[in-house]
Amino acid sequence: MIELKEVSKQYQDRCAVDRLSFTVQEGEIFGFLGPNGAGKTTTIRMMTGLLTPSEGEILINGINISRHKKKVHSLIGVVFELPNLYTRSTIRGNLSLFADLYGVTPQRVDEVLHSLQLEERQHEKISSLSKGWKQRVLIARSLLHKPAVLFLDEPTSGLDPNSAAMIRDYIRTIKAEGTTVVITTHDMQEADELSDRVGIMHAGSLVALDQPRQLKQACGRRELAAEFWQGERIIRECWPLDEESTKEQVYQLLSGGQMISLHSREATLADVFAALTGSELS
Repeated sequence: MIELKEVSKQYQDRCAVDRLSFTVQEGEIFGFLGPNGAGKTTTIRMMTGLLTPSEGEILINGINISRHKKKVHSLIGVVFELPNLYTRSTIRGNLSLFADLYGVTPQRVDEVLHSLQLEERQHEKISSLSKGWKQRVLIARSLLHKPAVLFLDEPTSGLDPNSAAMIRDYIRTIKAEGTTVVITTHDMQEADELSDRVGIMHAGSLVALDQPRQLKQACGRRELAAEFWQGERIIRECWPLDEESTKEQVYQLLSGGQMISLHSREATLADVFAALTGSELS
């Protein structure tokens, strides 16, 4: 559904994106990860036609976005991190305006209002809504024309747990219906839960591309995390799960009655990023 071929973006003497090549399959949730300044936002802007690559080619469903922006824009939906709604208008008013622009029917407005549980507040002004409700309106607006690809920038950033869970569930629903979803996020747990595959950007390059579990197994470190008494102090330590010395440590603490708690710890995507780039996610 999405193909990048040797894509670069140059700003005077700075290379923001360096010869980037990857694909996103139809119906896939693709997590696009990396710290601020890694090049992922620039890449997303090129993928959505807001920037033109200095070199290379980007295809959306086989169509070159640089040559056919209007055609590609009819295939995609975009939700930016910062709300860009008409605050003096109602929820329905915002959706109806964009329905007219997209050439879709009022019945489609009713459908998206229902699917994102917006019906009960559809006549309230945007200015009165919380960030979670505004985010639901943004997603509803982006789906009015039934896009083949949906780009979501930090879809649950700053939301309460209930709103975030509702939006994550809806992302899974539209994926099940065949929509391809690209998510940019700093929330590694969210990326792990939602993504079929993740790509990690660093310094303008793609340093990893695989399923979350495969990346964690290949780059991460399986550990045992222990809390135990040492005299009158509580000590917390982590040991490699697969090393013989770990067995000895655990046996000695258990037999000596010093162990307070013991549990296994799987590598996280943040651990993978640190292992690949030598730096932490912001």
